[in-house]
Amino acid sequence: MGRLFGTDGVRGVANADLTAELTLGLSVAAAHVLAEAGTFEGHRPTAVVGRDPRASGEFLEAAVVAGLASAGVDVLLVGVLPTPAVAYLTGALGADLGVMLSASHNAMPDNGVKFFARGGHKLADELEDRIESVYEEHRTGAPWDRPTGSGVGRVRSYEEGFEKYVAHLLTAVPNRLDGLKVVLDEAHGAAARVSPEVFTRAGAEIVTIGAEPDGLNINDGCGSTHLGLLKAAVIEHGADLGIAHDGDADRCLAVDHTGAEVDGDQILAVLALAMRERSELRSDTVVATVMSNLGFKLAMEREGVSLVQTGVGDRYVLEEMKAHDYALGGEQSGHVIILDHATTGDGTLTGLLLAARVAQTGRTLRDLASVMERLPQVLINVPDVDRSRVSTSAELASAVAEAERELGATGRVLLRPSGTEPLVRVMVEAADIDQARSVAGRLADAVKSALG
Repeated sequence: MGRLFGTDGVRGVANADLTAELTLGLSVAAAHVLAEAGTFEGHRPTAVVGRDPRASGEFLEAAVVAGLASAGVDVLLVGVLPTPAVAYLTGALGADLGVMLSASHNAMPDNGVKFFARGGHKLADELEDRIESVYEEHRTGAPWDRPTGSGVGRVRSYEEGFEKYVAHLLTAVPNRLDGLKVVLDEAHGAAARVSPEVFTRAGAEIVTIGAEPDGLNINDGCGSTHLGLLKAAVIEHGADLGIAHDGDADRCLAVDHTGAEVDGDQILAVLALAMRERSELRSDTVVATVMSNLGFKLAMEREGVSLVQTGVGDRYVLEEMKAHDYALGGEQSGHVIILDHATTGDGTLTGLLLAARVAQTGRTLRDLASVMERLPQVLINVPDVDRSRVSTSAELASAVAEAERELGATGRVLLRPSGTEPLVRVMVEAADIDQARSVAGRLADAVKSALG
């Protein structure tokens, strides 16, 4: 069996790859592994369980609840809330475990399950490996040690979770948003209630799109992966900016008043300077991944902000931040972590702080984002290849070396197997967009030839 856990939990087509049986078994295994690690020592364990609005989340939630309660874990059901809300509530309520059901930006047929440890942090790789190992042991025959009688877990709804999370977000906003008009694209996802509520309470005039989830329309032509509707709405309503989330609202991308996209790198740059101004950017350092645009690195150098880069995945950004007590980190895709207020990427929080910077300075988002100039970057996803051989193929290594020689010091190449999908990502940066496209196209062909 290949590794179930990717960079962001276990994900696949609901009821095909991610079945009720698998979800239940992983939940039981997680309870046993955390008990084995001493997490539950001396008290009756509690878990916070939330989901995004996907139709499949309804039966998968039932499977998680059955698994945890059968293992003696009490369950607090918070319903449809963003991933960062589940992480926050896990910490705020002193729960031993958090579980979120979501496939984030993926299309509706997919779903996923991710676990949070006590404090609301994602599980370490070794704990995920142990959960997978224990699950497999019991799937193939070893019986579970099951509590009976009063030892089984109890389940109740925790409707206060919504208000508790909204209040938490409002405490993080450094100034009010009065006078701003903001368009919010909720991707018909988990933030459809939370985000409009908190922006309104913070003082903004809002226009919402993609805020009518029906279980089937999540990420469908809207949200952070489809910015066309948001760009049009910002221009139509004469808004100051637009904010787009993905299905579980751990991401934020933005649009300025002209309809131009503001990506995660630019958002990080704006927030880094704002936080430094408030003496909140510890060590004057921001953490980003190797996928960040070279223009971001150059801008931070010019502004006197140090940049630490990690592998791709917000979990690795977070690990670096925690290890060295950095306050800000994120990804070009819009995962932004503000560690003083969140343990994971929080799209609503990011959008609030971005809007607060516009309100506080009186400058347009376009002007603020101009602190960095994005170098042309081409990303090609190559499907149906053996992503496990990216680092071992001699043919591919030769193609990459040739591309790097051609680009010289004015660009770079990055090949990365996706952690959540069966494909390889080819990224090329160059001073000239035509050159970037040409090199990326040749490398994509090389990936198909070498790994197909």
